[in-house]
Amino acid sequence: MSISPQQIEQFNKEGYFIIENAVTGQQLEMLRRECQRYVDAFEAEMERLDVNRLGISHYKKRYFIDNRGYESAEIADFLTSELMTDVCRSILGDEAYLYNEQYVVKVADVGTKFGWHQDSGYIDHYHDPFLTCWVALDDMTVENGTLYVLPYERAKMHPTDLFEHMTEDQTNDKVGYYGDDPGIPVLVPAGSMVVFSSRLFHRSGANQSHKMRRAYEAHYSAKPIMDKHERRLQNKAVPVLQKGQRVVPAGSGV
Repeated sequence: MSISPQQIEQFNKEGYFIIENAVTGQQLEMLRRECQRYVDAFEAEMERLDVNRLGISHYKKRYFIDNRGYESAEIADFLTSELMTDVCRSILGDEAYLYNEQYVVKVADVGTKFGWHQDSGYIDHYHDPFLTCWVALDDMTVENGTLYVLPYERAKMHPTDLFEHMTEDQTNDKVGYYGDDPGIPVLVPAGSMVVFSSRLFHRSGANQSHKMRRAYEAHYSAKPIMDKHERRLQNKAVPVLQKGQRVVPAGSGV
């Protein structure tokens, strides 16, 4: 897939762009199937631990299931697919590393909102912006709690600005924007992708529909993200592009 100059210009100016129907029907079916498998296992783990909250996940309300992708050969293939590496190459250049990946699931009727934040706000020190690729696994609507984005100009910020985030007691959400701008709702069909900077403010609404609202997102960086002491990795740093060439994971079916 070719990323257009207009999309790159929008990313640089506003912090994001959208690719409608980015993933194939087969990829969408796979991501949904694996999502349910991970949700079932995650709920079972919370029940075993006898907890209603685990990090920013809330039992039978919303789930953030991260760093499980390489347990699935199919997801590992998707993370280094031509789609994902083309997006990385167009924004990050010829070197790219997978920093994090996760499912974000809001349960029907009760799936809670998620506060205004920058993805970079979940790292406790200044770092270069990284890239988020957010894939809608369901048709996104205001009713089911879609993503809202706040372009740089409307947030009154520079593309590299990293704001202080405070943790909400009830949700464990980190919140960094307290203005009254509601943002732009992302109303896209299933299989679409929102590509945005880790500095872009975004939020999501509560799921008031009668079906689950599911998304899958992957985060990529141009170089490994280290901890604040520069001694160890902040999270992952799995090569997906080296010298412009796609890096196929070991054991891949590709």
